[in-house]
Amino acid sequence: MKLKSASLPKPVKLCLLTGVLVLVYLIIAIPFKVMSVIPGFTDIRPVMLFKPVFGIFFGIPGCIAFAIGNLIGDVMSDSLRWSSIAGFAANFLGPFLFYLFRRFSKTPFSLRSVKEILKTIAVIAVSAVAEAIIITPAVKWIYPEVDAVLLFVTVTLNGSAFPLMPGIPLMILMQEELGFQPVGAKLPPTRS
Repeated sequence: MKLKSASLPKPVKLCLLTGVLVLVYLIIAIPFKVMSVIPGFTDIRPVMLFKPVFGIFFGIPGCIAFAIGNLIGDVMSDSLRWSSIAGFAANFLGPFLFYLFRRFSKTPFSLRSVKEILKTIAVIAVSAVAEAIIITPAVKWIYPEVDAVLLFVTVTLNGSAFPLMPGIPLMILMQEELGFQPVGAKLPPTRS
């Protein structure tokens, strides 16, 4: 006799996944909120290592969690500003670009080849610049006293350095050692 496992409805599972990912985001983000580059606007953000991870392995719930985590981090660190709307959009877009990259890729996700690593580095660069292009003008428009060049450089470096170096090794570990598969990946058939 087989026991039927209680299955949660898909919307509940997605909400739970998003909540867990927000919690993971905050556990890494909050301790580093004290390392400000431009107080109230940008800081050193090791949590950006999760940007490709959330987009590739968790899809839309990961993108939403990344944006919500950033917004909650702004609230908790007393740096919530009108420009946080642009921060929310940028922090959704970053992982979303990785989600799109994997969703429309013709090859299975694997960081075993130099070609795949170079493609991932290209997406990291594009997402970092896109985030800076969204955030910098919004902050400068609302707060003209902010140094736009320093802000742009900081956002771009945060959005590229951390996804590169621990982000890529983390993705390799997750896929190769922990068995995580990208959202939408075709799994080999299992024997019953």
